[in-house]
Amino acid sequence: MKKATNKISNQFLVHFLIIFLITLLATALTFILISAVSGVISARLAKNRYPASSIIREDYSQIDAAEVVKSGGGVQVIDKNYSVVFSAGLDTINKGQLSAQEFTALLTESKNMPYHYDILYQPEGEFWLIVTFPTSLRLDFKLIYNKDASPGDLLYAGGAFSAALLIYILMIALFSYSYSRITARKITIPLKKLCEGTRLLREGDYSARVELNLKNEFAQLQDTFNEMAEVIERETALRKKAEENRRRLVLDISHDIKSPLASIQGYAELLMEKSQSPELKAIHQNSIRANRLLGELFEYSKLDSPDFKLKAEKTDLCEALRQICAEIVPQLESAGFSYSFDIPENGICAILDEANFRRIIQNLADNAMRHNPQSGTVWVKLAVVDGNAEIEFGDDGKGIPQDMAQRIFQPFVRGDDSRNSGSGGSGLGLSIAKKIAAAHGGDLVLCPSEKGSVFKITVPLI
Repeated sequence: MKKATNKISNQFLVHFLIIFLITLLATALTFILISAVSGVISARLAKNRYPASSIIREDYSQIDAAEVVKSGGGVQVIDKNYSVVFSAGLDTINKGQLSAQEFTALLTESKNMPYHYDILYQPEGEFWLIVTFPTSLRLDFKLIYNKDASPGDLLYAGGAFSAALLIYILMIALFSYSYSRITARKITIPLKKLCEGTRLLREGDYSARVELNLKNEFAQLQDTFNEMAEVIERETALRKKAEENRRRLVLDISHDIKSPLASIQGYAELLMEKSQSPELKAIHQNSIRANRLLGELFEYSKLDSPDFKLKAEKTDLCEALRQICAEIVPQLESAGFSYSFDIPENGICAILDEANFRRIIQNLADNAMRHNPQSGTVWVKLAVVDGNAEIEFGDDGKGIPQDMAQRIFQPFVRGDDSRNSGSGGSGLGLSIAKKIAAAHGGDLVLCPSEKGSVFKITVPLI
């Protein structure tokens, strides 16, 4: 999920860079457009149609101010003594006589006023002509370069202009980056919550729900997710209940049938003392097999029950394994098998339910003796690997077909794939052994082998 949200965040950063570049381009185009519009507007403004240079005369009495006044402007003439000797139309001076300071202020501060002043001096007539128009809109920005300027001034002005441009670019970058991160979080945070809810569902927590508190498409996705989780939780609860009912039914049936089967086996043995008819032998053998199957089915269902708990305690695994191996020796010898045990002398401690753990080895030994020809060899080896005890139980028999290797631990799966073979196996021995290993926090697996079968039991050590 983290990689996915990082990819989305990176995509937003790429979009931020594109927006940033587009913004800079748009800014440059805006200045060009403003310049073009300024030229168009300038040609139509009254102040540019009637500049002072177009109406000035050597004798100010000959100046025609009618068109200027008609266009909303004004004309004033100031002589060398700073007296207003002619005025027509708009008059922003409102005085007949100016001091030198007032006239200087008019010349220097006219650009800061809401009027446009076009001031021109007539040396022959010794007067100043002032044409005034109200300013409609003013945007004072002009980039001028003069190579004759002082190098220091040019350097300072260039530095100030570059600094302002850099600050502008950084501001755009900061705003764009902040916006991209905020936008990304509005998407990645709901995604993270949805992925976390999905992870909880995958791990078996079917009560997981997602609360986004949004009113967009994510809210619809949230509702869909929560409805799906509710359906899964309900169906899972029903399935668990059905599975539990099935287990209890198997336990109850196994328990109820066990006594009648034991009676059949007992009566068959009693009758066989008086007669050795084939029919009685068949009844006796099948009753033994049915009792074994019923017992293992009962055992398998019990291990699968949620009420099942190991009676585990700290145990010397080496000593326990030696005792278990000693118990199966008579069976191996009786079946014509040789054996080899490699168990360390030093103690290795694990938390074991010794009675159930014994069942693993016993089932593997029964499996080896049942499915392999006599005169074979069975071996057991114990080693410590990465803090775990690894017990290998192997034989040099005919092995397990490759197509059965993936299914061998499933209930009622047999190496010879026959429920009625003479081996007498129930098909539950390996399933029971694997469940017991898992209950100890370990595992039971079938290892690849060139000859025979090799099973590995893993048990965590303390």
